[in-house]
Amino acid sequence: MARKLERSVQELYRDDPERADAVAFGRRDALKGAALAAMGGAVGAAIPFGGSMPGGTLPAIFARPAAAQDTPVLRMEGKGPLILQGERPLNAETPETLLDEPVTSARNMFIRNNGGVPEVPADPRAWKITFDGEVNTPLELTVGELESRFEVVTRQLQLECGGNGRSFYAPQTRGNQWGNGAISNGEWTGVRLRDVLRAAGLKSSAVATGHYGADPHLSGEPGRPAIARGMVIDKAMAEDTLIAFRLNGQPIPHLHGAPARLVTPGWPGSLSQKWLTRVWVRDKPHDGPGMGGTSYRVPVRPIVPGSSNNGADFVDMTSMPVRSILSSHAHGSRLPAGTRSLDLRGAAWAGDQTVRAVHASVDFGATWTEMQVAAPANAHAWQRWTGRVALPSDGYFEVWYRATDSEGRMQPHLPANWNPQGYGGNPISRAAILVG
Repeated sequence: MARKLERSVQELYRDDPERADAVAFGRRDALKGAALAAMGGAVGAAIPFGGSMPGGTLPAIFARPAAAQDTPVLRMEGKGPLILQGERPLNAETPETLLDEPVTSARNMFIRNNGGVPEVPADPRAWKITFDGEVNTPLELTVGELESRFEVVTRQLQLECGGNGRSFYAPQTRGNQWGNGAISNGEWTGVRLRDVLRAAGLKSSAVATGHYGADPHLSGEPGRPAIARGMVIDKAMAEDTLIAFRLNGQPIPHLHGAPARLVTPGWPGSLSQKWLTRVWVRDKPHDGPGMGGTSYRVPVRPIVPGSSNNGADFVDMTSMPVRSILSSHAHGSRLPAGTRSLDLRGAAWAGDQTVRAVHASVDFGATWTEMQVAAPANAHAWQRWTGRVALPSDGYFEVWYRATDSEGRMQPHLPANWNPQGYGGNPISRAAILVG
C-alpha cells in the first residue's frame, strides 16, 4: 500500500490553522499545560507569553527561515549578502538588518530586474533620453545636457518593489517571494521630470507617460522591451519624481540603472525605469508590457484567495501601503541569558503618506508599546523608529511590529486583498528572539 504523504506543518497552518493547532500541539484554545510544553519543546525554549499566542498561529521561527538557514545568498562584488530571489532575471532582497542605515548604501540596495542588464556605455554623459508624444517640442537630451540645463536636486527617496511582502500571502501567489526587504532609501540626485516635460511643452491631451529603458528582453528579441510601464501625468509632474544620475553622491552603479533612471518614490518601483531611454507622453493610459490585466494592479473588490482573474475590474497600484522593518535584531537571534530588555530600531514608510506611529509587542499582540518615530528627511523618505521593550525572563519571544500611516491605516494582522500577483501584502511582521 502506498504511504500517504502528510502536509508539512507550514502547509497545515496555511490551509487549516485550527486543525494544525490540534494536530501539532493538542490545543484548540489558549496555549497551556501539555500543549504549551510541547510548543516550548518545538521552539527550543520556554514561551513566557505562550498563553497569549492566538490560536492557529504558527511560531515565527517555523513560519520563515532564520538568517543563513536555507536561504540562497547573492555573492557579488560590490553587493552585500542579499537574499537571492532569482538569477534570470537577477533579483535579490535586502535582509532587514542590512537596512539599519539611515540612507541605504548601494551595497545594500535590493535588486529588481525584469530583463537583462545592458552594456555599460562608453560615455555616460552622452547617454540620450527622448521625450516625445503629446508634447509641443519633442526633445532628445543627453545626461550632460539634463544636468546643465535644469535645476539639480538631491532627495532621500523610498524605492520599493510593488510586490514587496508577496511571501506573506496564502495561498502563495506567483512572482518573487519577497519578505519586507525589497525597499531602499537612497539619496538620489537628478532633475525633476516635470521640468523637462514643461520644457517640451505638454499638450492639453497629455494624460499619462510610458517609460522605456535599454534593458534587453530575456528572449533576446531585438527591440522588444523587457518592461514599459507608465503613470498618470500628475505623478510625472510631482515634486519628487526625478530623472536621477547620482546615488549617495556618486554615479549610479550600472546594476541600479546608470547612467540615468527614473525615481518615482512612494509608488511601485517598476515605475522607476532603469537605463532610461524614452519618456513617451500619451493621450491615454500606457499599454506597454507590465500594464493592464493583473500586472501591478489590485482588486477593487476582494476576490476569493487562490481564484483566477483576468484583472478586468482591477485598478493600477499607486501609493504603496504602510510598512515597517526591524533592523536592530535578525529573525532567529539568540541573546545572552539574563537579557531583560530589547532596544529596538527600524524604519517605516507609507507611500505618498507619512508614518504616524510604530508599535511593538513581545507578548503576541496582547499589549503594545509605542516607539519613537522620527520625522522624514523630506517627503517620500522613510522614517526611522526606536524604542525599548521589557522581557520578563529567558525564553522564546517574538517581536511583533506594526506601523500606522498619517491617514490612520495600520498594518493588518494578515495580508488583505489577495490578488494573483501578490501586490500590497503588508501584514504585521514577526521576528523570533531566543534569550538564554
